[in-house]
Amino acid sequence: MDIFFYKHKELKMDKTLENKQIAMKVSWWSMIVNILLSIVKVAVGLFAMSSALISDGVHSLSDVFSTVAVMVGINVSSKKSDKEHRYGHERLECVVGMYLSAFLAVIGAGIGYDGILKIVNHTQISTPESIALYIAILSVVTKEVMFRVTMNAGKKTGSTALMADAWHHRSDALSSIGSFIGILGARLGYPILDPIACIVICILIFKAAFDIGKDSVDKVVDKSCDEQTIKEMKEVILNIDGVYSIKDIKTRLFASKKYVDIIIYVNGEISVAEGHHIAMNVHEAIETEFEGVKHCMVHVDPIFF
Repeated sequence: MDIFFYKHKELKMDKTLENKQIAMKVSWWSMIVNILLSIVKVAVGLFAMSSALISDGVHSLSDVFSTVAVMVGINVSSKKSDKEHRYGHERLECVVGMYLSAFLAVIGAGIGYDGILKIVNHTQISTPESIALYIAILSVVTKEVMFRVTMNAGKKTGSTALMADAWHHRSDALSSIGSFIGILGARLGYPILDPIACIVICILIFKAAFDIGKDSVDKVVDKSCDEQTIKEMKEVILNIDGVYSIKDIKTRLFASKKYVDIIIYVNGEISVAEGHHIAMNVHEAIETEFEGVKHCMVHVDPIFF
């Protein structure tokens, strides 16, 4: 049992390191692509006289700062437990998630405000060159690919910060769609399409910001795992030899990890060593069979027949 226990701990440490490497690799690529994309969009926007594309380029540049925040959060949250943080540092990822949620909301508000001002003030929009359309399309495709790659990595690693950054990529893709509609509308003689698209994009970004913020807050306030996961845990526990019944099971989300506290009934006439052996089997089964469980605490209560 001890050999299995230590091997399992080593596997969990390897998995944590692997998740960190995946997250950092995706983040580095995100930062490089965003820098190149923002340079191209601003340069072409200036050349093609497209204020929408220039604004979109500045938006892409803002993604660089959010990715840096994600990288810092991932590095700090993956630190081992220390004397002052016995449960580790995973919740710092939630802090980054809340920061990105607020950052998205501010960006969305800025886009919406700009759109409303253009409608109210009847701002005249110059007709941009056609090259601006192609760059806007390139931006939409690139950012959508980045969204999917980053979101997949976030789900695989369980990283809240990485999934939040993925939605930031999606917000940039939506912004680029707005730029495309605005540029196309201006070229076709309907400049009003640009500010209307900005307002729609603002609403979509607010929705993404709310979802990210809610997920981060849930993981800070010890929200329980979903009912299906708890049901599956109970089934696993009751299938272990020596477990008579379950008195209580509590779960809590701890950033990308889960903590589980279980009270089981066992035969009150067995020895302490036998009861400990049953508890260890429950402990290992939960930590092995359920992804993201950092620790499972099992308490044994006796039952007499």
